[in-house]
Amino acid sequence: MAKKKAAAPKASAKLQIRSWIETFDIGKELKVKNEMTGFVYFLGADDSNKLQGLVEEHALAWQMESIKKNDKDLNHFVGLQGPVWILRPKGKNSVGHDGLLDEATYTWSRDQFGLLVPHFKSHQLKSLRIEFFGTEKAQELGALVGLDMAPYNYRQFVDGKHLADMPKVSLIKSSEDFDKSLIKEASVRARAVTLARHLVNMPPNDLNPRTFSEMATKKLPFGKNLKVTVWDDRKLAAEKMGLHLSVGMGAANGPRMVHMKYRPTKKSGLKPVAFVGKGITFDTGGLDIKPSSAMRLMKKDMGGAASVIALALWASESQYPGPLDFYLALAENAVDANAFRPGDIVTARNGMKVEIDNTDAEGRLVLADVLDVACKQKGSDDPEYVIDVATLTGAIKVGLGAEIAGLFANDDDLANELTKAGQRAGDLNWRMPLFDKYWSDLSSPFADCKNSGGGFGGAITAALFLQKFVGGKKWAHLDVYAWADRAGGAIGSSGGSGQPVQCLIEFLESRI
Repeated sequence: MAKKKAAAPKASAKLQIRSWIETFDIGKELKVKNEMTGFVYFLGADDSNKLQGLVEEHALAWQMESIKKNDKDLNHFVGLQGPVWILRPKGKNSVGHDGLLDEATYTWSRDQFGLLVPHFKSHQLKSLRIEFFGTEKAQELGALVGLDMAPYNYRQFVDGKHLADMPKVSLIKSSEDFDKSLIKEASVRARAVTLARHLVNMPPNDLNPRTFSEMATKKLPFGKNLKVTVWDDRKLAAEKMGLHLSVGMGAANGPRMVHMKYRPTKKSGLKPVAFVGKGITFDTGGLDIKPSSAMRLMKKDMGGAASVIALALWASESQYPGPLDFYLALAENAVDANAFRPGDIVTARNGMKVEIDNTDAEGRLVLADVLDVACKQKGSDDPEYVIDVATLTGAIKVGLGAEIAGLFANDDDLANELTKAGQRAGDLNWRMPLFDKYWSDLSSPFADCKNSGGGFGGAITAALFLQKFVGGKKWAHLDVYAWADRAGGAIGSSGGSGQPVQCLIEFLESRI
């Protein structure tokens, strides 16, 4: 059977991610002209006196007593001038674990303000006044990020209408000027998350290894300090990346590796950090084909690569002061006469021979070869840390659920910093063991190892496999779900979640 020819490239069009919060009027009083107006008040602390004053200003006489008795985080009522929302964070008890799973002030603000956006739409508000009282930077940043993330909806986004019905906003901070630079910081962060979500939501007939690589080379507004290189299947073969090539052999659009090299304009004392993202644009499972129910959402199997390219956009637009490298390991795991088989023995870029035990354990194969590329950079490009992100195993979701990523690392300091960054960013991860005894599950009488093992500890054996390709570098692996099964908080619609973009942003900012 002859190999299918890839479809001709489509005309390039820039992917524009518009920001709602960048349209806000900062420090200007709202001018109401007989139109539906809303009022949002964010009390940085639980201030009962301020709450009562706002209720007396806005509430109807018959509402006041019941509203003043409301002891919840959110007071909502329709008053004299229009709908009113009053938010005041109330302290919560720690759930233990040294506070690493506690809700941060940033997270609370992000999700509370994100939840308000559908209400603005349902009230058909034309204008909105948002006022902060006694708030800290983390609270303000979270609120702004939540407001910018929540309007995203895939169908409205592709039609260019997801901001069409949003109200005009006046943003005020009581007693002092609002830090306008915070708008830019929040916008860049929120738009990075939205990019990751949107790429995961794209249908697999639109997003494949070729078109994904075009996102990096043609369609995203990277600055001049970020250079993009794409390795096609011929270059992958020349680099002896047999694992990566084997996964993509059955697809019409062959595998790619994308390297986005970011170097700051000013000289930096920081060493590079390298990020590697799994980008399986669709995963049938290969010849070990998945059942239809398990295949239904496999367009999201490139969620790791989506988060990495989103992080690259954030770094470029925020002018991050340290050197960074971003790698996308792209392939489609398709069924074809050319597809790799169970029992095949494939040689990796680092020389290891791997027996294919299961063609549905393909993500670790593309990651392995690209990790080898990232870890073998020399001189000033030699990375201090290498972090990979992948929708790698269902086993980790069984153990930790959808919202907590599994973290594996060979360096305690790196692991601790990533977990603390995840807590601060409301983008959680939890460290899992690299229990070396389980490596025996991947033993093979015919090769150095197999690509999958027994039924238990699947997330651990996958991580142990990847560890063989990092060459002793300080390395972390995030096993993520990258999907929201339902709307919640600042995620205004189900689909791609942007996990773990906010965690990695927070991690990088902590290094400055």
